[in-house]
Amino acid sequence: MADSVSNIQAPSGQPFIDHAVDVCVVGGGMAGVSAALAAARHGAKVVLMQDRPVLGGNSSGETRIHVCGADRHNSIKHMRETGILEELRLENLRRNPQRSYSLWELVLYEKVHCQPNITLLLNCSCLAAEMDGPSVRRVTGWQLTTQSYHRVSAAVFIDCSGDGILAPLTGAPARRGREGRDEFGESIAPAAADERTMGMTCLFHARRHATGQPFEPPLWAHRYDRCEDLPYGRGGHQWIEMGYWWIELGGEYDSIADTEVLRDELLKITLGVWDHIKNRCPDRARADCWALDWLGYLPAKRESRRYVGEHVLCQKDLESGGKFEDVVAYGGWSMDDHHPAGFRAAGRGEPATVFHPCPSPYGIPYRALYSRAIDNLMFAGRCASCTHAAMSSTRVMGTGASMGQAAGTAAAMAAARGVRPLAIGACIRDLQQTLLRDDAYLPWVRQELSAAVMGARLTTSQGDGEGVRDGINRQVGEDLHCWTSRPGDWIAYEFAACAVSETTLILDSDLARDPQMTHHHPSVEYLSMPPVLPRRFRLEMKVEGQWHPLAAVSDNADRLVRIAVARTVEGLRYTLDETWGQAPGGSRLYAFYFDCLRH
Repeated sequence: MADSVSNIQAPSGQPFIDHAVDVCVVGGGMAGVSAALAAARHGAKVVLMQDRPVLGGNSSGETRIHVCGADRHNSIKHMRETGILEELRLENLRRNPQRSYSLWELVLYEKVHCQPNITLLLNCSCLAAEMDGPSVRRVTGWQLTTQSYHRVSAAVFIDCSGDGILAPLTGAPARRGREGRDEFGESIAPAAADERTMGMTCLFHARRHATGQPFEPPLWAHRYDRCEDLPYGRGGHQWIEMGYWWIELGGEYDSIADTEVLRDELLKITLGVWDHIKNRCPDRARADCWALDWLGYLPAKRESRRYVGEHVLCQKDLESGGKFEDVVAYGGWSMDDHHPAGFRAAGRGEPATVFHPCPSPYGIPYRALYSRAIDNLMFAGRCASCTHAAMSSTRVMGTGASMGQAAGTAAAMAAARGVRPLAIGACIRDLQQTLLRDDAYLPWVRQELSAAVMGARLTTSQGDGEGVRDGINRQVGEDLHCWTSRPGDWIAYEFAACAVSETTLILDSDLARDPQMTHHHPSVEYLSMPPVLPRRFRLEMKVEGQWHPLAAVSDNADRLVRIAVARTVEGLRYTLDETWGQAPGGSRLYAFYFDCLRH
């Protein structure tokens, strides 16, 4: 295979800058951010190469799509993704109550920029790869702002670019379009395979003013005189402050090569829709005081390339719950299959999308996150190894972040052990337990706690505390898997004296709460911290029969909390002092355990 980088020559004054790392992540959306943070936190030296000036992908201020996931906007209780994504959401709640997209981007930038072991390359577009047989040796990106090339050598590469940019650069097997119904036995697939995909959307945001706001459309904008000319037009125009997902095109075109042309057409449609709302809709008086505040010029893409991994996730996998032995991530969004014609489907009398039934949760196997042909190439997000039908569910950003954390953790393990990602499948339990310790959720997999924790005497000021060490760190169905407390309540372990390295708490961030309250959405003006989340709490240690202060935490904004102990103790006690708001039902503690030092 010829190296795609072989013809690149740096002009005078435009140097090559070399990086040698353990893991290179290409793409800085929610999957890429999660992968980079996970890999770095597990000791890998990481480069994150992102072709935009900000992180967040479709959730950034450039496109403004809210993060969806397995809880389906809270219609499936307690299924919200935890781990790194929940950490980011909580930080956004604390720092960004006014719902500023720039501050959301700042939260992501700060987490990555300040994380040891990560080199962040913004405005850097991956354009070439060098191969060493079936392995990627290094990739090259062009950084627009510095007018320089960055060459990154790594043990493992993770493609989270969405468009699967490393597929054409490395020759990795990839798919585009829809599989035929018989290939995977998918009832929602078309009878014959085709190149059609889901399209892309340009949103708008509008703001209410105190007085009437006229709108004069550009002459080149499309004109829609009747509500019936628009998808769902007969039902009126709700959410006029945030635009419409159904302003969508691209599924009948090349969703990569035609992006610029499609953007131009989407702008014509978007401005035509706003003209209809302001000037032509029978209900236009409702929009009199509204004016456009922001218009998206970067289309939010749903589908392009998909890699072929050791396993290709398909409709039947999702419908059966995905109970794979190597489950490392999960999803639960409906199979939300947008019509390839997008906006134009309405003119054909067809729905813009069909929500096909899908269970929540379903498992995603590790084998869907690495290439079957390129032995150090992994991937996460909408370019993971799925059929079109399965990807219509897995493409949402909450699921992408779940996959990203798994891929990043596995890549760090592979780099540390000097093996290829394939080999991590042979020690899948290690990967699963590492993810659970980091507060990722894996359906049907229980966290294994040490004999010291399970053998310790557990007491509480009230109630049954056994849920904190049952290995399930959230409510599942009607099983709470927690200890519920109110300010002043305590829970304690007592055990024979041993050297403890740290203690871990998994707190209540209210997974039954609507995730729209933890990200940008017009249903709320301000964001707020979960009222049930502990804000102030104390940890004590028992030494020579007496309880002594270990740590007092104030202004906590985390669900996963680790506190160093690093000494010989005979017990540990947690006391809740205050939550972020009124919590009449109490605050749940989902996990409380400790790790003993190994001699």
